[in-house]
Amino acid sequence: MRKFFVKFVGVMFAILFVVIALNVQVVSLYSLPDEAIVTYEDIEDINSQNIFGNFVSAGVTSENVSVGGEKQTKTKLSFKLFGIIPIKSVDVEITDSPKVYVGGIPLGFSLKTKGVIVVGENSVQTEDGSKITIKNKPIKSGDILYKINGTIIEDVDEIPVLLEGSSGERTILTIIRDDKEMEIEVIPELDVSADVYKLGLWVRDDASGVGTLTFVNSENNRFGALGHPITDYETGVEVPVLEGKIYKCSLIGITKGERGKPGELKCLFMQSDNYKGTVDTNCAYGVYGDAIKLDSLIDNNLSVDIGSRMCVRPGKAKLVSSISGVREEYDIEIIKASYQPKSSDKSMVIRVTDSRLLALTGGIVQGMSGSPILQDGKLVGAVTHVFLSDPTKGYGVYVDWMLENA
Repeated sequence: MRKFFVKFVGVMFAILFVVIALNVQVVSLYSLPDEAIVTYEDIEDINSQNIFGNFVSAGVTSENVSVGGEKQTKTKLSFKLFGIIPIKSVDVEITDSPKVYVGGIPLGFSLKTKGVIVVGENSVQTEDGSKITIKNKPIKSGDILYKINGTIIEDVDEIPVLLEGSSGERTILTIIRDDKEMEIEVIPELDVSADVYKLGLWVRDDASGVGTLTFVNSENNRFGALGHPITDYETGVEVPVLEGKIYKCSLIGITKGERGKPGELKCLFMQSDNYKGTVDTNCAYGVYGDAIKLDSLIDNNLSVDIGSRMCVRPGKAKLVSSISGVREEYDIEIIKASYQPKSSDKSMVIRVTDSRLLALTGGIVQGMSGSPILQDGKLVGAVTHVFLSDPTKGYGVYVDWMLENA
């Protein structure tokens, strides 16, 4: 009888262990990256808010290791079931969380490209008739024309000057495609109607867009916005930035989103000397630069800590926007949070639940990209995309990935 009881207790304990180990929150531990940057506040939140379940605790341990003959301290964040059974271990770098001012206002972006964007081909009027110089050459719409004979192109007007020096001889073009440089040879043709040498390309050296400010770092005034890149409207290519400026926008109208038909914020901004900051980066995770005139961009009373992706979980959250005319927090729900080992602008799935925002926009609309997402009073991410099938849902990017580029 005693043996039966011991065996019964053992079986029940094993079943209980399996049930707990298969709990959704516990299972999510296995998708954590092997390396991460966290703050002490993140670790406190994991334990105090039971982010990975009631039976999981997290603790930090350090050990001395030898790397290349040098001794270094390696810090690990270890997760244990019942405080005893190891489940997952993550190599971490523990940093102080910077305070950031929360954005939420629409911005206009004016960008000058690094090189020029090829948007199409054009014929050149030669003595023999019309000719397409780049025909059968490995250059296509969406390429970045970066150099001519080794000289960097800073604007469209420089191209005829650089080609003039070739005198119709062999010319080396450096182009960028998919972040890789490649060289091709062409022979420019003399356009008899303008008496200048041409390549037979349509190119563009600027771009503009509208999005939402996500944050301004209180320590160095670096800002992050949009959560995804500004792309060329014809080719869809990510715009390489030489320099740029940000401006405050005037919201002149809202088109509500519907199933299969995304809505949009209709904004207006004027390029002038009254810019609010400068842009130096346009990448997969947003637009970044230096804020200059803070008083018109942020609320000094609205600064928060950063929440790392390790602490983001399904549940209630807030979206910050000023589409009503004032900066407000709206209720949303984080439906899914992926613990991404690699950066992506689709880190989490969110749903708008606030009746006020639904009445204004129908959910998420174009122009809201970059809207800050807060959870537990911390900035954890930004809106990036809307679901075409359901405008109340969309994607968000973790603020971790944005800060890496800020």
